Amino acid sequence: MKNFWKKTSLLLVTTAMTLSAPLLAWALEHDIVILHTNDIHCGVNDNIGFAGLAQLKKDALAQTPNVALVDAGDAIQGAPLGKLSTGEAVVNIMNAVGYDFCIPGNHEFDYGMARFLELVPQQQAGYYSANFMDLRTKKQVLPGYKLMEFEDKKVAFVGATTPEALTTSTPTFFQDAQGKYIYSFCEDTSGKKLYKQLQKNINAARKQGADYVFIVGHLGMDGTTPQWSSENIAKHTTGVDGIIDGHSHERYERVVQNKKGKDVLLAQTGTKLKTVGQLVITPAGKLEAKLITAANGKDAEVQKVIAREMDIYAPLLAQPVGEALVQVHSNDPKTGERIVRNHGCALGDFVADAYKAVLDCDIVLVNGGSIRNELQAGVLTYNDILEAFPFGNMCTVLEASGQQVLDALEMGAMSYPEESGGFMQVAGLSYTIDSSVPSSVMLDEKGNFVKVAGARRVVDVMVDGKPLDVNKIYSVGGNGYILKSAGDGMTMFKGAKLLQDAQISDADAIMEYIQNHLNAQISDKYANAYGDGRITIK
Repeated sequence: MKNFWKKTSLLLVTTAMTLSAPLLAWALEHDIVILHTNDIHCGVNDNIGFAGLAQLKKDALAQTPNVALVDAGDAIQGAPLGKLSTGEAVVNIMNAVGYDFCIPGNHEFDYGMARFLELVPQQQAGYYSANFMDLRTKKQVLPGYKLMEFEDKKVAFVGATTPEALTTSTPTFFQDAQGKYIYSFCEDTSGKKLYKQLQKNINAARKQGADYVFIVGHLGMDGTTPQWSSENIAKHTTGVDGIIDGHSHERYERVVQNKKGKDVLLAQTGTKLKTVGQLVITPAGKLEAKLITAANGKDAEVQKVIAREMDIYAPLLAQPVGEALVQVHSNDPKTGERIVRNHGCALGDFVADAYKAVLDCDIVLVNGGSIRNELQAGVLTYNDILEAFPFGNMCTVLEASGQQVLDALEMGAMSYPEESGGFMQVAGLSYTIDSSVPSSVMLDEKGNFVKVAGARRVVDVMVDGKPLDVNKIYSVGGNGYILKSAGDGMTMFKGAKLLQDAQISDADAIMEYIQNHLNAQISDKYANAYGDGRITIK
């Protein structure tokens, strides 16, 4: 094994711990290598890329027969290839790479529940989730875990999907026609339902003979619901050797203690294959964790599969839609860090302006989580638009009171300074976030808005230069994910009168704005990366 890892020579800091089994109980001749990914978001050729990942697995197999490749969710959504094929193209490529175990993240559901269930049998590795429940049958929708045998040892992988899926994918996908939830992820405000369900599957895997158990979870750490974080799951369960994590797009390996004080290794690789995680169980009984930053080449067969899938859509995606005279930022140009989810920015202004012009409404609210890439200066293609807006959200206009608008802004600012997908970029209004005021937003067990219980963080809300009137009815535009389907927990708009619904998609509205309102050119009006001052933070 040492020769393989020396060849890569691009490994970050190693975290190691000794597993609890007595040394004499070990009978491995070779290392067990677990390669892991998370939050690929259709980045088939980004960074290491799927072909590089396949080469990493091939190189590992040349050194040990004991190799598993697992994914911690959010692989099939996030770029045009996923959207146009509704996930199938990415599943096909993952099959060619040779995954052994996959779980659904929240965005595996973005093409609808029916579509996800169609993709399940196509994923050769299988989809697993111990806490994805059908409330009608009170049973798991998917298998909870998978056992893999390496020499005379058994390794169990237990799937876990964040309950945030109920609000961060489209909530109606988990409901029946009457708006009643028919699917659950074992959510509650304490986390106990989730811990209990995962422990049930961990125990079952151990009873079936698992020598080692790893949770493969789309759970997250920073900026996620605390009781559902990977750290809290580790602290409230037993019998787990490590948690392979995703969802929060972080890169780390760290050790925390479980319910009985034993070490649990947590690892996550970032996003879009910037790194590949590697866990090694050695014959000496140690668990080592590393992040691989590059591969030694690319697998030729996987490259062919990628090319074949991408060629299907290449002519459509290459069509020009306009030109940007400046780069339209959603990241901080000084640091490269994303700011669209906790700060005003040029792309937030641009998108909100596009909706306001095309939908002809008083106010626009755009959740920062719906914006996924910047617009570079130069000729813009259909691919560029879909890279930035990959969800296929349909636009909506409804009648809402000033109070409902105020509540939406308050919930969007709830997590500041941490990121929130529900952070509101706006047009037709401006607002201030007083960060010295703690958030008093109350949520239900599913993460939906209930009320503001105390002082508000959002102040000085102005509509066309006048203070927001909480009793006035405004026409409010945006995407149906927020306004109609209560995405990101925005339930304050439930029951509002619809004025326009599903007449145009977000990408089409943006292209119409560029072509018919800006004469096919995005000007230096959007040159300031931090926006034009619609959102003030103090």
